[in-house]
Amino acid sequence: MNLNWFLVLAAGIMEIGWVSGLKHSVNFIEWLLTILAIAASFWMLIIASNKLPVGTVYAVFTGIGTAGTVTAEMLLFGEPFQLIKILLTLLLLAGVIGLKLITKDSTKLEGGHE
Repeated sequence: MNLNWFLVLAAGIMEIGWVSGLKHSVNFIEWLLTILAIAASFWMLIIASNKLPVGTVYAVFTGIGTAGTVTAEMLLFGEPFQLIKILLTLLLLAGVIGLKLITKDSTKLEGGHE
């Protein structure tokens, strides 16, 4: 896996943490961790966006975050399980994976080489 795509994946995983943190943080340490996760996820996203197509990077980032947050809320925080949520999340992930598969990595295109 290309380092830039690894950063997008890591940023998406951090997004799961900070989105859940926005909802569930109750003390200073939890809020501090949430803020640090926001900063880290956007820093990784900015670095990756320097070499990868911004639209695809953002779609993958939000797809990972959305799917992960829906899953985390059901598994960790007692959100009710709904089959339609799972099916729609899978549809979202299929779109994200499709975008990733059809997007050319600009680091491969540097210097006129594919």
